[in-house]
Amino acid sequence: MEHRARKRFGQNFLTDGALIQRIVDTINPVAGELILEIGPGQAAISTPLAESGADLHLLEIDRDLVARLKLNFEPMGLAKVHEGDALKMDYSEIVQNRQFRLVGNLPYNISTPLIFHVLQWQEQVIDMHFMLQQEVVRRMAAKPGGKAWGKLSVMCQYYCEVEPLFNVPPHAFSPAPRVESMFVRLVPHRQPPVVVGNMRLFEKLVSQAFSMRRKTLRNCLRGTLDVKQIESCGIDAGARPETLGLEQFATLSRLLEGGR
Repeated sequence: MEHRARKRFGQNFLTDGALIQRIVDTINPVAGELILEIGPGQAAISTPLAESGADLHLLEIDRDLVARLKLNFEPMGLAKVHEGDALKMDYSEIVQNRQFRLVGNLPYNISTPLIFHVLQWQEQVIDMHFMLQQEVVRRMAAKPGGKAWGKLSVMCQYYCEVEPLFNVPPHAFSPAPRVESMFVRLVPHRQPPVVVGNMRLFEKLVSQAFSMRRKTLRNCLRGTLDVKQIESCGIDAGARPETLGLEQFATLSRLLEGGR
């Protein structure tokens, strides 16, 4: 009996065989390595990943799919199936102390918070291959100065190298989403690209800056940093936040925590 996609889980199942093969070839699974797939759905990617000999773990929230996945994968030792919410999961329970790779055709409504949740384990993550809404990938990979550059760009690029790989049309899924998709690779930096002392302050500063992105820094950072402090960093207080790069946000953050 076919499993119907459930709107509440944001399910859109991959059905294009050529695309599935391209995705698996791009991931290039290796026997013995630990791969965690988030939201395997109908196992379009899971099956070829399991056939590679990788130590495959599948994390699924839909209990009907969990039952089917367990039946199809666990008796043959092809994969270990875990039921749970990817946004709340403690991934260390699955991977223990091992390095691991992440794969997922992510529901678009949870993709951004999920990426930030997963980055708690960035020191163990080798790489991440995700299917995301094209617009989200564009924001993740954006450069300063454009409309796409924002909090998601700054935070993702602090943690990872972002590599957009290829576009995926709606007809590759069932049901077809209303948006274009993109497959992306994220590789956590082993050394951060900029020096940030207090991550909580850094994220708070970036959030505040982009909460009023059409305003100048002197206005959107009011109450946090004044004009004199901003300009002591060699940054124009009359500039808009989307013109600042990662290094400039890091410099303001270090000033904020008194490390400058």
